[in-house]
Amino acid sequence: MKFTKSKEEEPTAPGQVAIKKRSKVPGVMITQFVEEIPAGKSHPDFSRKPIALTIQEGKLAIFKAIITGSPTPTVTWARNNGDVSDPERYAVSYDPVLGEHQLQMPNVGVDQADTYKCYANNEYGRAIVTVTLNVIEVGFKKSKAMQEARLEQREKATADLKKNLRTRAEQKEKRKDGEVDEKFWELLLSADKKDYERICAEYGVTDFRWMLKKLNEKKREIEEQQSQYIEHLSNLRHIEIKMPGCAEFEFEMDLKDPNAKIFLLKDGVMVPFTTDSDEKHSLRQVGRKFIFSVHGLNAEDAGLYQVDIEGVNVFSTDFKIPAVDFLVKIQEVKAVEREDAAFECVLSAPLPKISWLGKNVTLEQGEKYDISVSEDMLIHRLVVKDCMQVDKGIYAAVAGMKSCNAWLIVEDPGVHFTSGLSDVHAIIGQSAEMVCKLSSEKCDGIWYKDGKEITATDELKIVKDGAVHKLTVSNCTEDDSGKYRFEADGRKTDAMLVVEDPPRMNQDDLAKFSEPVIIKVGQNATFKMDFVGREPMKVQWYNEGEEMLEDNHIRIEKSDSHSRLLLVKCQRKDSGEIKLKLKNEFGTIEALSRLIVLDKPTNPMGPVEVLEASASCVEFKWRPPKDDGGSPIKNYYIERNQIGRNTWTKIGNIPGEPHYKDTDVDHGRRYCYRIRAVTAESTSDVFETNDIQAGTKAYPGPPSTPKVVSAFKNCITLAWSPPTNTGGTNIVGYNMEKRKRGSNIWGQVNPPDEPIKGKQYDVKDVIEGMEYEFHVSAINFSGAGEPSTPSEFVIARDPKKPPGKVIDLKVTDSTYTSLSLSWTKPKEEEGVQDEAKGYFVELRPAENTEWGRCNSNPLIATSHTILGLKSMAMYWVRVVATNEGGDGEPRDLDNYIIAMPPPVRPNFTNRKMKSFMVVRAENSARVNIYFEASPMPTIIWLKDGMPVSKRVTVSNTDGMSQLLIPSAERSDSGIYTIIVKNIVGQETFSVEIRVTDDPKPPGPVELEENVPGTLTVSWKPSPDEKRDNHLHYMVMKRDSIKRTWHTVADRLFNNNFTAVNIMPGREYNFRVYAKNDIGLSEPSESLTWGIVRKKEKFSLNLPPSKPCNFDSAPIFTVPLKTHTTPEKYECYMSCAVRSNPIPHVTWYRNNVSLNTDTNYYITNTCGVCSMLILRVGAKDNGEYKVVAENSLGRAECSAQLTILE
Repeated sequence: MKFTKSKEEEPTAPGQVAIKKRSKVPGVMITQFVEEIPAGKSHPDFSRKPIALTIQEGKLAIFKAIITGSPTPTVTWARNNGDVSDPERYAVSYDPVLGEHQLQMPNVGVDQADTYKCYANNEYGRAIVTVTLNVIEVGFKKSKAMQEARLEQREKATADLKKNLRTRAEQKEKRKDGEVDEKFWELLLSADKKDYERICAEYGVTDFRWMLKKLNEKKREIEEQQSQYIEHLSNLRHIEIKMPGCAEFEFEMDLKDPNAKIFLLKDGVMVPFTTDSDEKHSLRQVGRKFIFSVHGLNAEDAGLYQVDIEGVNVFSTDFKIPAVDFLVKIQEVKAVEREDAAFECVLSAPLPKISWLGKNVTLEQGEKYDISVSEDMLIHRLVVKDCMQVDKGIYAAVAGMKSCNAWLIVEDPGVHFTSGLSDVHAIIGQSAEMVCKLSSEKCDGIWYKDGKEITATDELKIVKDGAVHKLTVSNCTEDDSGKYRFEADGRKTDAMLVVEDPPRMNQDDLAKFSEPVIIKVGQNATFKMDFVGREPMKVQWYNEGEEMLEDNHIRIEKSDSHSRLLLVKCQRKDSGEIKLKLKNEFGTIEALSRLIVLDKPTNPMGPVEVLEASASCVEFKWRPPKDDGGSPIKNYYIERNQIGRNTWTKIGNIPGEPHYKDTDVDHGRRYCYRIRAVTAESTSDVFETNDIQAGTKAYPGPPSTPKVVSAFKNCITLAWSPPTNTGGTNIVGYNMEKRKRGSNIWGQVNPPDEPIKGKQYDVKDVIEGMEYEFHVSAINFSGAGEPSTPSEFVIARDPKKPPGKVIDLKVTDSTYTSLSLSWTKPKEEEGVQDEAKGYFVELRPAENTEWGRCNSNPLIATSHTILGLKSMAMYWVRVVATNEGGDGEPRDLDNYIIAMPPPVRPNFTNRKMKSFMVVRAENSARVNIYFEASPMPTIIWLKDGMPVSKRVTVSNTDGMSQLLIPSAERSDSGIYTIIVKNIVGQETFSVEIRVTDDPKPPGPVELEENVPGTLTVSWKPSPDEKRDNHLHYMVMKRDSIKRTWHTVADRLFNNNFTAVNIMPGREYNFRVYAKNDIGLSEPSESLTWGIVRKKEKFSLNLPPSKPCNFDSAPIFTVPLKTHTTPEKYECYMSCAVRSNPIPHVTWYRNNVSLNTDTNYYITNTCGVCSMLILRVGAKDNGEYKVVAENSLGRAECSAQLTILE
């Protein structure tokens, strides 16, 4: 990374320069005064910088810093708004033992809250660091004079803080009267959950449970209102300054009515806007995204912006312009190409984030840009990584209404590598070449191997070809492996040469090995292959992909240079692909061959298909053998036997086609044939056919039922399929007959001497309006066979038009397994669409692309119930009207349907549910929650925001959920929340269960008279006091006159009480009871007051005490614990530290300080350090660390926080 000189004037001596340097400690700015620092000397730097403080008014505030540099730097302190010269309010000191420079502020006041700077100077440079001090005002002041003196500054510095520190009583009173600022709710309705705490703190709301309950009610109200005009609302992005002088906020929205009116309001007042981006307020719509812009920003533009649709609020965002300026602006940066460049600025007030722009484009954290901020949020940095020429230009930093910009100049790096070396893998014995290219042809370089310079040899050639430099290694050996480097003009590039020795085979041997090995059954087969390669070598042989292992039939020989496979007494089944696979650490190689084992073919196969069996010939065919034995079929050898004779006549060999036509037959005789397959190797066994009769009359079977292809008033076209039984001979044609409806007489359609040759026929001898049926008979050499079954009746008329779409298709009912539909018959339009005669209901599951019909025959009714659906599955449904003219266009439902009853948002049906219950310890606790919801909801029970323990039994039924604690313990006390959620929405309800028992009585009761006429009654606390925060005390009194007990105090949460009106001369007795939610304890009774006892004087001689030093370094007595928390729930982390003096405690997440982060509520009370995250998210994942330090030392502890999604 390269930094340029600052353009601002530095207070340097004549001849000095001002060079910006980077410190190892983030947030430190260093300026070097000389070009080169002498050996042994150094400019100032901070090894430990001061830490930002937030402290109560009246406490001691200390900034500490450790500074290095030679010669020893001079250290000074300053503040932005004021000076630190008052010795009563500021004390500057140095501890030589610790090497610490300190700025101490005893009895710190609100007016001292400011940004402080620490300067370290010597003759070689200056180091500066800034740190903030926040002071919290508390209580009333005892000194009125002090109060008046600070009044003016306090009003200005803490106006916002006072607004947030309202008392809890005032907040409750406001909530009762409904007087909480309505702006508070408008902001919450549009805010992310992570911002709830900040908004509540700003408006003084601390009762989060009440806030969340009220917020949910308001969300339901506004969602109902929004649903009238809005289909969808998401991706709400709050207003922020995008570029100098312009702020934007945006959201995505689908309107039910595109013409709905959109209003923009600021602080409740309507603001005009246009689509012209040059106006003050503008709206730009991109698809469903709405982007509102505010141009020409000034201080008056701050306020609450709201967007309303037809008077209904959809989005609210609060625009605050921070009062901040640049103390140090970004400066011009020059960077060499391929290096990083950094811009840095310093603000006048802490700001967690600023906007960075590059050439008027907003920059985001990523691979190209690194955006960071210091712990005190004053120093902001942008790093442009791997600079290229395209990155040069103007970059800007925007903080509030202030901005600054500077140039990034990317310079040519001089001679550099345009192409570096790449790793090379070479095979032993072969050559390898390493190549790189420089940007200049005039530059020479040097080659190195493993750090040593190398020169050219017979085996090592170095070539320079213009800007290209080559290193060629001939005949590579293992010694040539290593790391090679080329250096030129201070630049270098390196790469690895890896010389490998993988398995290799000679190409001639490989070609010879690939030739198939042909043997006969029972013979041996041998395969051998030579190879080279580094051991160990793994050798594997495969036959048809299955590895062969040695046995009686398989023998494998292996050596360093070859492998041999011997297959003994091979069978036909051993034929197949033979593969040799060699593998070592450098690679794998394979060699393929084929084994062919010759054997006689298998028998020819049936069934025999008779093509013709007439008086003049018998023609038939069969199937060839399944296995030809390794040789092609040359001939078939055929013999014939005439049934009734014992002799077989040799017909001889016929060509290798499985087909034979025998013309030497006698009419009516039956014949049987023997067939053998003949190859060059051998002849198969015999295949014998069934008997075939020559010239027998065998009629064909009936064709298929004729189908109507088309029907007109003067022609009807029908088609059919041939019969499966041809009668043993070919089909020569068909006869067709027709019959009118109501008649028993069939009449032939085609002329008797002209059979129909095809399988489709046009019947033109029809009368318009008459209804006909048809059947067909097949004809072979024996004659016509049986007719087919009749076709459907068809009317001789021109075809009808298909019907139109059904009307008003809707779902009338649904369950988890069925869906009921209804619709209205489509309208008729002459010449366009005819009357519907029926309906088909079609269904398509959402995951499929094909429609299926729910009914095979058309429905007459205009309603239907689909059964057998899969529960909660998604389906698309449509209805198709049909008539004689065909199917009409389908009518689809507007949306997919889910197989479930009509959706119902979860709702609790019992409005008298108790939100608080007390259970006696060891008794059972039972909570029944009744609800209604559809589809079946998911039910989750939580205890104090976490899943309930295994001790708790949860039983869920339809409409009811029960939580049961069989034997309750005090640890079971807490707030139990049920979440009932389905796809429609969710509902929650919380009940507080307090498990307790009869309290144990208080300890001994003591009486003491400090003021005449009063008695102080004190007692030891009940043992249950620590376990039960509802436990309190009741005091009863009895005197010697009235002699009855009566209550004098109740609901005491401390361990003493002052009784008044104590009369002299009377005796008094007191009883103290412990009380809780269960009941009353046994009393603890005092001694009788009023009896004077003479006391003897008591004296005690004690040795003189020695002074004790209780100072100690910090030590964690209770460390942090690992936490696992569901997303959006509360997380509370704590630890305990002991030390004297009181340590300064800092919390870190992933080594980033959290003390000034308002998203975390951090406290440190009496050594107990705690942190509360109200709504955790994925960003809160990581390691959390607590660091405690005082003047005697430092301690830390850490733990992991895991967020469950």
